Amino acid sequence: MQVQPYLTFYGRADEALQFYEKALGAKTMFKMHFKDAPPNPDYPMSPEMSDKVMHASFTIGDSMIMCSDGDCSQPAGAAHAGYSLSLNPATVEEGQKLFDALADGGEVTMPFGKTFWALGFGMAKDRFGVHWMVNVEDLSQREELAKRAQG
Repeated sequence: MQVQPYLTFYGRADEALQFYEKALGAKTMFKMHFKDAPPNPDYPMSPEMSDKVMHASFTIGDSMIMCSDGDCSQPAGAAHAGYSLSLNPATVEEGQKLFDALADGGEVTMPFGKTFWALGFGMAKDRFGVHWMVNVEDLSQREELAKRAQG
């Protein structure tokens, strides 16, 4: 079993998908707009919802993320809170590049840099309000901690 995040963008899902493709190399695997669903007389669709994303899935590396515009009941910039998505690139250079791309048009909450646990770590909220952590693991630090834990 896997846990896969499902993000709601309240009217900005198409824009978010394009941003993640450019910033992170994401690949959109599936996308359906509300107008693609069969009509349901019990739940008629308003004309302004027809081009909104009903459901999409995209990959970043080996990870699958799903998203939609939801019911657009919240403002397009509605806050995402209580979670962060974490990227673990192999090098500091790649980490800095990903961090800078995510922070573009967003907000840096912790600048990317060396920490006591990582070769590079930073936190940013992207232009859609999604919280991200970029962590370039210090493998020698991990091995040292594992040795200490084993006694």
